[in-house]
Amino acid sequence: MNIIIRDDADAAAREAAAIIAAAACTAVAARGRFIMAVSGGSTPRKMLRELADEAVPWEGVHVLQVDERVAPAGGPDRNLILLRESLLEHSPLRPGQMYAMPVELPDLGAAAMRYAETLQELAGSPPMLDLVHLGLGTDGHTASLVPGDPVLDITSTDVALTGIYQQQRRMTLTYPLLNRSRCILWLVTGSAKAGMLARLRDGDTSIPAGRISRVQALVLTDKKAAGQL
Repeated sequence: MNIIIRDDADAAAREAAAIIAAAACTAVAARGRFIMAVSGGSTPRKMLRELADEAVPWEGVHVLQVDERVAPAGGPDRNLILLRESLLEHSPLRPGQMYAMPVELPDLGAAAMRYAETLQELAGSPPMLDLVHLGLGTDGHTASLVPGDPVLDITSTDVALTGIYQQQRRMTLTYPLLNRSRCILWLVTGSAKAGMLARLRDGDTSIPAGRISRVQALVLTDKKAAGQL
């Protein structure tokens, strides 16, 4: 696991965007497409807005969700809103190149299977994503892999549903898919994350984030979050 520390959250976000842009150029040149998955939360907003202004071969870019809350389409709780407002509305990326988790469907099990099929259509069988962006929660969760949830033990499917977490169920990519990714890019900022970032750095598998592969992992962080490293 490589860790890059920048002065503040904005600087970390700018560098994360530059890394994604470079990875996109490399992937499109080598394989004709770049397939990335983006986590929810507020932390990636600046990163995505910066990415929209980067020199990226957008025609070959495909954007998936790492996780999504089970909430109505267009609702304020949806992580998809962040992707649309920060990236889609400011870049040449076309709506058809962004793949929303279908959490508004009445049969959530079938919805998870549908998203898994989308992954296979885009990224092969088993799917291998070029880059996955992950965040780190103050409770050690990442994606919607949260402490104590049975989803942590899933090894046979790439997309799954959680139990109730912070009053909502979620759909999430699972460890097998995340750990197959060519690059895992963590963006972790703010003093509230300092303790968990130290545990992530140390490979603490008692937290969900600690079970993510370290071999291809790069952490972008700021001085506040890096205070205990």
